[in-house]
Amino acid sequence: MATAAARRHGGVFDEVAAEYDRSRPTYPDELIDHACRVAGIGSDDRVLELGCGSGQLTRSLLARGLHVAALDPGKHLIALAEQNLKGARDLEFVNARFEDARLPQNHYPAVFSASAFHWIDPEVSWQNAARVLVPGGTLALIQYCGLTERYSIGDQEALLSALTTIAPEVAADWPSYRDLAATVAGAEQRSDNVSEVWSWLASHDLVWPHASRLFGDVQIAVVPIRVKHTADELNALLGTLSFYHRITPDQRAALQAENVAIYERLGRPIRSSTVAVLVTARRSTHV
Repeated sequence: MATAAARRHGGVFDEVAAEYDRSRPTYPDELIDHACRVAGIGSDDRVLELGCGSGQLTRSLLARGLHVAALDPGKHLIALAEQNLKGARDLEFVNARFEDARLPQNHYPAVFSASAFHWIDPEVSWQNAARVLVPGGTLALIQYCGLTERYSIGDQEALLSALTTIAPEVAADWPSYRDLAATVAGAEQRSDNVSEVWSWLASHDLVWPHASRLFGDVQIAVVPIRVKHTADELNALLGTLSFYHRITPDQRAALQAENVAIYERLGRPIRSSTVAVLVTARRSTHV
């Protein structure tokens, strides 16, 4: 869970910027298109992206003709995003924490954030997002979540068993994997408050009771995805996850070795199932 103490570890991504850029997945085009339709935005509209990282989502937003203000606190990630998107027009970078950034109020028709919103203090994130949006503007949050299905359940259980043995302190707080129906149903049951929806989906402590006054019309869209990894690919991905940098070097080595052993026992790529989730919410006009 992303408690205040855990959120301090968000800076690790800047330390592994190149690895993050190589190993982290992009986001499904259909979800980004859906978010733009919900927000009613298109070419030449201005949007804010929170936690742009090395530019995975930024590139997709620019491809839709949007003017993007891309914010990230990591100086190495910003530099890499600038390199990756060199020559792009209608793009400005803001190297700052969202908690501290000086951004225009009532300005953006949409605010996007992919796999980053949980690193912002929830006492600030929901309120600041509402503040920078125009009345009726759309907050669009995207995240990959674990998924339980027959295709991958055996492999995922083997990986979690290894994690439990090697780093039980991490496994104890590992996000819950649910089937697709339960994932969607749980989100819909909490749709009166977008912070409760996002906390449920992202498995982070992001609930802020007052968010229900700031945002309404909460909608959920999902794209299930099946993934195959070699041991080397999986270990490279692990190196970009925050928990990996909180465990000891011996634990890291043991976890990597066990992933290789699982891969060799299976005699095929390691399977996992994820679901790309989009949550949109409209800023209340009376705020």
